[in-house]
Amino acid sequence: MKAWYIESYGGPDKLRCGDLPEPQITPDDVLVEVRASSVNPIDWKMRSGMTRLILKHDFPLILGNDLAGVVVGVGSRVSGFSVGDAVYARPDKRQIGAFAERIAVQAYEVAPMPAGLDFAEAASLPLVGLTCLQGLGGLAGLAAGQKALIHAGAGGVGTFAIQYAKYLGAQVATTASVAKHDLLQSLGADETIDYRTQDFTAVLKDCDVVLDTVGGDTLRRSVKVLKPGGMIVSVSGPPGPEFAREWGLSLPLSMVVSLMSAGIRRRARAAGGRYRFFIMHASGDQLREIATLVEGGVIRPVIDRVFDFDKTRDALAYAEAGHATGKVVIRGLTGN
Repeated sequence: MKAWYIESYGGPDKLRCGDLPEPQITPDDVLVEVRASSVNPIDWKMRSGMTRLILKHDFPLILGNDLAGVVVGVGSRVSGFSVGDAVYARPDKRQIGAFAERIAVQAYEVAPMPAGLDFAEAASLPLVGLTCLQGLGGLAGLAAGQKALIHAGAGGVGTFAIQYAKYLGAQVATTASVAKHDLLQSLGADETIDYRTQDFTAVLKDCDVVLDTVGGDTLRRSVKVLKPGGMIVSVSGPPGPEFAREWGLSLPLSMVVSLMSAGIRRRARAAGGRYRFFIMHASGDQLREIATLVEGGVIRPVIDRVFDFDKTRDALAYAEAGHATGKVVIRGLTGN
């Protein structure tokens, strides 16, 4: 089958397209013909080797962490799915490979596609949706009447997070360039801050939850807007000891991880709050929740561009440049 893969870590030139063996399904898998996939920062981080200390993969490694497609095979122990079903999924971190014609996915990670969406729209949702459900709803416990700051609101996670936070009943502030403020307000943002001309720490205070997708100085300054008892949830900052325990990292690596995040954890505690880094986990059940939200008009996908399969390298480059609004999607070899 055709697939986009790497044989060693490095820059964009390491990503190549070629023929690889068909995926083999276990009794607990479904085999999905990929009709669309989408690009996430984890894709170029994997390609570059930034994740190799915590994510162990063999080469050749097919990239791609989001997909929508059609079931073409079902394992012997699988129930609830049949050949011909339209599904979407975020495969487990050790079983990725959506930039390919077909992929084997564990059945518990798969859910029926939201009704009314095409494959491109459905493929844009799994990773960002699960990040928001698990980060905002689960980890931070964002609730009605609370205040949330969503950094980089025009990004893939941000456009979903704004809608989900409003669904939870929160007051939502977000940072983005001024050209994107109208879109973010249409998604539900109550306050939009131009990160190029405004200092969000001078505008905001008493945030119950900050969702950080930027890291660096933005993360460090976010402590200033935390309400006592509040939490910064980050997908871009340094991992912490909780992450090391959850992922079963070795003792030496756990110590390194804890040192990496010591500064931001100390700053958050000094402000009376908490800091947590996390990476979402695959969940078909939560994808069903997301489908219900989409079908109920609570969430709508936001897509910047759709690239053909043979332009997958261009799709990653476009997304990696950091200016996309919403998600970047790759159309599968088999048309929608």
